[in-house]
Amino acid sequence: MGLIAAGWIFVLLLGGGIALERTLTAQVESNFDEQLEYILTAMISSAEIDAFGEVNFYRALGDQRFLEPGSGLYWQVSGAGHDPWPSRSLWDRTLKLRGAAVQGEHFDSDVHFYDSAQFPGEPLRIAERTVILPGSETRWTFAVASATEQMDAQIGRVRLILIWSFAVLGLGLLGMALLQIRYGLSPLRRVRAAIHNLRTTGAGRITEPLPLEVQPLVDELNALLEHSERQADEARRHAGNLAHALKTPLTVLTNAATARAPDLEATVMRETRAMQRHVDHHLARARAVGRRAVGHARTNVRASAEAVRRAVERLHPDSRLDIAGSRTAEVAIERQDLDEMLGNLIENAAKYGGGSVFVTIDPDAESAGKPSGECLIWVEDDGPGIPEAERIRIFDRGARLDTGKPGTGLGLAIVRDVAEIYGGSVRLDTSEDLGGLLVELRLPRA
Repeated sequence: MGLIAAGWIFVLLLGGGIALERTLTAQVESNFDEQLEYILTAMISSAEIDAFGEVNFYRALGDQRFLEPGSGLYWQVSGAGHDPWPSRSLWDRTLKLRGAAVQGEHFDSDVHFYDSAQFPGEPLRIAERTVILPGSETRWTFAVASATEQMDAQIGRVRLILIWSFAVLGLGLLGMALLQIRYGLSPLRRVRAAIHNLRTTGAGRITEPLPLEVQPLVDELNALLEHSERQADEARRHAGNLAHALKTPLTVLTNAATARAPDLEATVMRETRAMQRHVDHHLARARAVGRRAVGHARTNVRASAEAVRRAVERLHPDSRLDIAGSRTAEVAIERQDLDEMLGNLIENAAKYGGGSVFVTIDPDAESAGKPSGECLIWVEDDGPGIPEAERIRIFDRGARLDTGKPGTGLGLAIVRDVAEIYGGSVRLDTSEDLGGLLVELRLPRA
C-alpha cells in the first residue's frame, strides 16, 4: 500500500509539476516578449524619414542601455538598398535579421520573435517588424534584441522553487499516506494480538471490541472456531461411542478365549459381526462429516433416486419402484451421502415391503407441511409397516424387527445420522396410499 501510494504521488506530482513549470515558463517568456514589443513600438512611433531618405528618430529612446556598448539591449533598423543603422550598444556589430526588408520576402507587418545565437556567449531574443514609413517606399525592418540571461535566470529560479516545493509536498503526502495506512491497519494488528491471545491462553472466542470494519472478519473467525469446536466434540463423541461399542464385544471375546469356551468359534463370529456393524456405522458418519466440511454441495434429488432405483431393481427384480414429484429439486448434500440415504430407504422398502415402493420428491407444501428451505422426500411401501411403539427404537444401531432376512440393522441409523449431520431429519409414519411404512426425509434445500 505504501509503494502504491508513493508511486501515485510521484506520478501525479511529476505531471502537475511539469504542467505548472511549462505554464510559468511560458508566462515569463511572454512578459519578456511584451517588453521587447513595447520598445519596438516606441521605436516605430519615433521614426521619420529625413531629407536624404534615411530613418531618424525625432526623439531619443529612454533606455540608457542602448547607449552602452555590449549592454545586452540593442536595436537596429535595416532596409533594402540602405546600410543597417544599429544602436550604439551594438558598437561595431550588426544583427542578422530575418525580416522581409532584409530577405526580400513578401511584406508582413506582424511582430516576429525568435532566438539568435550569433554573438558567442550571449544568446539573444529578437523582436522585429517590417513597416513602410510615410514619405518612403522602402520596407524598413525595425528590430530590438535583448540578452536572455535575465529571463533564463528568472526561469531557473521558478524551476528551483517548483522542485523544492513539490519535493516537500511529495514527502508530506507520502508521510501522511504511511501514517494513514498504519492507523487504518491498526485493527488488524489488534486482531493478530487477539488470535495470539487465543493460542496462548486457550480462550475460545475473540471478545475484544473492534472497529466495525474488521468486525465481520472477527465474526467469521469466531464462527470458524465454533465450527472447529463442534467438529472436535463430534470426533471425541464418536470415538467414545465407538470405543464403548467395541468394549463389550472385546470383553466377551477375551472372556471366551480365556475360559476356552466350547462355542468360541460361534462367539467370535457373532461378536466380530457386531464390531463390524459399529465400525461401518461410524465410518459412514465420519465420511459424511468430512464431505460436509469441504464446502457447499448441490445434488439433484431425482437423479440420485433414479440411480438408486436402477441398482435396487437388479437386487429385487420382483419389486415395482415408482418415482414421482419434482425433477429439479436440489439439496445441499453430497451426492454420495444422498445416494447412501436413499439407497438404504428404498432397499429396505423393497426388502421388507410387499413388492411396491413409491418415492415422492418435494410434494406440495400444503399436503406435506413443508417448511421453508427444506426439501421433503417420501419413501412408501405396501408392507406390514412398523408399530408406533417401535419407531424410535428402530433407529438404534443393530435394531431389527424382521430377523428372517439378511441385514445389519444399520440402515436407518445411518440415514438418521447422515441427515442430522447436514441439518436434516427423518421420521417414520404410516402410508395412507399403500398402507405400509412411510419414511419422511427432510433435507436442506440447495
